Parts: sequence; C-alpha cells; structure tokens
Amino acid sequence: MPGIAAAILVSLVSVGGGAIEGRVFGRAIIEPLVLAILIGMAIRTVIGSWSAGDPGIRFASKTILEIAVFLIGATMDVPRLFASGPTLAAAIVALVCVGLSVGYAIGRAAGLSPKLAVLVACGNAICGNSAIAAVAPVIGAETEDVAASIALTAVLGVAVVLGLPLLIAPLSLSQYQYGVLAGLTVYAVPQVLAAAFAVSVLSGQVATVVKLARVLMLGPVVLFFALRSRRGHTGTTEKLSVTKLVPWFVLGFVALAALRSLGIIGESAASTTKIIAGWLTIAAMAGLGLSVDVRAVRSVGARVLVAVAGSLVTLIVLAILLIKGLALS
Repeated sequence: MPGIAAAILVSLVSVGGGAIEGRVFGRAIIEPLVLAILIGMAIRTVIGSWSAGDPGIRFASKTILEIAVFLIGATMDVPRLFASGPTLAAAIVALVCVGLSVGYAIGRAAGLSPKLAVLVACGNAICGNSAIAAVAPVIGAETEDVAASIALTAVLGVAVVLGLPLLIAPLSLSQYQYGVLAGLTVYAVPQVLAAAFAVSVLSGQVATVVKLARVLMLGPVVLFFALRSRRGHTGTTEKLSVTKLVPWFVLGFVALAALRSLGIIGESAASTTKIIAGWLTIAAMAGLGLSVDVRAVRSVGARVLVAVAGSLVTLIVLAILLIKGLALS
C-alpha cells in the first residue's frame, strides 16, 4: 500500500502540474506522463532505498501498466486507418517498419543494449511514450532504460513541436503536406495537435488522421516483439499455446481493438476507457519513476540522446521523401 499510495500521489501532482502548464502556456509543455516519471525519480533520489514501498511500486510500474495497455485497445478505431486512402495507409505502414529497422540500427551503433535500442526505435517510429511503455514489459526492459528513453524522447518531442513548422517554407509544403509530415513524425497525439493546429485547421485534421493510423501500428509491433521475445527464450514457438506466446494484455488489446472497430464498443465507452487508461498509464509511469536510480539514467543519457536524435532526423527525412514521392497535395 505505501508504494501504491506514493504512485497515486505522484500521479495527482503530475496531472495538476499539467493543468497549471495549460493555464500558463496554453498547453502542457511537459506532459503529465513525463512529469510523473520526473517527480517520481526526484522523490526516489531524495529518499533513497525504500523497502516498504518497493512492492507497491513494482505493482504500479508493471501490473497497472499492463492493464492500461489492455484498455487502450478499446480506443483503437481500425477503419480510420483507411480514411486517408490505401496508398497513404500503405506508406504509413512502410514508414513505421523502416523507421523501426533504422532506429534499431542507429541505437546499436550508438552503443545501446538491444532492448534499449528497441525502445528508442519504437518510440521514434510509432508514438513516443506510449509505444515505449507498451513494448517495455513485452521485451522485459529494465526500468532505467524505459525511464531514460521516455525522458529523452519527450524532450526531443517538444523540440519537434516547436521546430517542425520551420520546415514549411524551405520545403514549400502545403498545409495538407505539413499535416501529413506532422502526423508521421511527431511523437504523442497531444504534441501532434499542438504542432499541426498551430499552422492551420486543415493541417491539424490531416495530422490527426495520419497519427491515428500510425498509432494503430502499435498492436502489431507489440505482438511481433512478444513472439520474438518468446522465441528467443524457448528456441521454438510451435508447441506453445497462444496465451504463452503472447502476454495476456496484448491479446486483450487486440480483442478490444476488434470490438471497437466492429462498433460493439461505442464512442462513449471508448472515451471513458481512454480516460481510465490515461490515468492508469500516468500511475504506472509514477511507479516507474519511483523505482529508478537517477545515476543509472545519467549513465546512458548521452548514448540514448544520440540514438533518439539520429532516429528522429532519419524519420523526418524519410517522411519528407515519402510526401514528395507520392506527390501528396
């Protein structure tokens, strides 16, 4: 209970901090999810070892996170993937796959461990914090690696929001093209809205649809790494049941996404579930922060920064080539 209570308290403070940012700056510069990690890490640094709170902290950072990922499936509307047309939808899938491969290669070249390189690649190619948080438990990533990749991804995410509009003039991008670029490259959905709607309503609408299509890749990617991780431990997957091959929350995610797409889960239920999943994710990140030694994060910070920045630049270049190659207008 002490650890869970601490995670809840940090979550409330983080959400409150995000609300204050919204009032002062018009939007949250640092999202509550990231604030939860930073505040949790700060508290852990001050109090040091806390054996009484460790069980609750582990529960928050693992079990609650798995429940959140499971519930996120109910917010996925798969048919919206085709709203921008089959050509763009196929291009989004291809870009995510290439982004994952290139991001992983850059991470390994920068000296990151295989698991940390996977987290950085997923964060860049799909949806930043959410992708990292979803893939981490599947591949068994260390808490320090998760915190480091999320923290640095969040920092660069803010930089992209501020800097991406500067590419409109030199690249002669139309409002539609810029919307596609923002949807393909900016990390979190709130950041996409901030980067695109600040330019125009059309850019914001296009960016939102493209971003949702990109987020839909999270399910297949998590499933891929679940199968890959299981195969690496057993040497074969032929004799294993589905429940052993894939974590329960991944199966649940896919099932809820299917129900949502079929209309069995309505808009109202999906909206409520999204709020619940958001709160649980913040609580999980609070638990994550409370379990992390800041010195361990610092030790991998420079290498993660190089990997994240390199992957991000590559993703932006690939997105621009895609937009120009498809002659989107």
